[in-house]
Amino acid sequence: MSNTSIKSMIASTFEELANALETGEFGKKVVIGITNKGSEHGVEAVSLGGLIATKKNKNIEVVLIGEKNSTGLRTIETNTEEEAHKVMEDMIKKGELDTCVTMHYNFPIGVSTVGRVISQADGKEAFIATTTGTSATVRDQAMFKNAIYGIIAAKACGIKEPTVGILNVDSARSVERALNELVANGYNLKFGSSNRADGGAILRGNDLITGAVDVVVCDSLTGNILMKIFSSFNSGGSYEAIGYGYGPGIGFDFELPIFIISRASGSNVIAGALEYAYQCISGNLIDTIKKEVLEIKKYGFDSILESLKPKNSIVSDNNKKKVEVAKEVVTSQISGIEVTDLDDAVDLLMSNGIYAESGMGCTGPIILVSDNNTEKAKNILKEGNFIS
Repeated sequence: MSNTSIKSMIASTFEELANALETGEFGKKVVIGITNKGSEHGVEAVSLGGLIATKKNKNIEVVLIGEKNSTGLRTIETNTEEEAHKVMEDMIKKGELDTCVTMHYNFPIGVSTVGRVISQADGKEAFIATTTGTSATVRDQAMFKNAIYGIIAAKACGIKEPTVGILNVDSARSVERALNELVANGYNLKFGSSNRADGGAILRGNDLITGAVDVVVCDSLTGNILMKIFSSFNSGGSYEAIGYGYGPGIGFDFELPIFIISRASGSNVIAGALEYAYQCISGNLIDTIKKEVLEIKKYGFDSILESLKPKNSIVSDNNKKKVEVAKEVVTSQISGIEVTDLDDAVDLLMSNGIYAESGMGCTGPIILVSDNNTEKAKNILKEGNFIS
């Protein structure tokens, strides 16, 4: 280690000790910027959120970027949101800010945010993966990546083995199969379970209310809606009053720790977003991303991701016309089929001489076959990558 590095470490240690003696709280001070322009509740509401955060946590230092305000916090004045974003990006890159909280920020494709909410039933916290941005242009691939993004955010906040569940939306079953394959290859992922009687990693709405898992995997549009409902359910919808905001933008090659709030976020949510940012930075968010990426790559993440691209129809139209299978009574249900794959799955079975029908059970899409054909049908569907 060089003399410069040693001196820097000593200086940092003395600064932490001085801060601890002054505030009574040990830990490194985290400098967080927040842009205060663009809120539906005005500049003062955003600025007040910054003030609340610093009073609750003495290790948070807030720098406001935007308009003048009455908080007394350090403020860097800018004229537009675009200028504010440029200032915050430059300050993060120069090391003048550890991170920043902002509104209406455009992330590149591949980056999306992991929100954090408080469940209505018992106050448990959950990470919603994801809430803004686009992890990938193919839905199944995006949700598969979202699961990893959620795990990263939870680990940065100190949860060593976060439990993961997948919201029962389109692509849920495909993502479940992909995650199961990653686990089978050796990746350490801990699935949570629905609180409903049949359990499983596929979550229903009830599970969100009860906070059944640490990380809820969904698409960004659904996640965005969930954030708004959780944050503003007790305020009539116009004011986000509870929670931690829409979270950090996470991407495998993205190294700007930028956290998102909504234009509807109130002061308490903004304070929560600043606390969320503090925890992530204290937990080395960027290093956590890099570490987790190296980990998943060891267990075939890239090849599994590639397999989630849209399938071509298994059976051509001409072949479909030629296949004739006698109809029979079908009472055996095979679940775990993605809804968008139902027709192809039925076609595959029929082309192999098994009569099959599609349906929708209480837990999602199903294939119906006769009891005698159940095991054979499952094997065919596994080989076709329709079920795990």
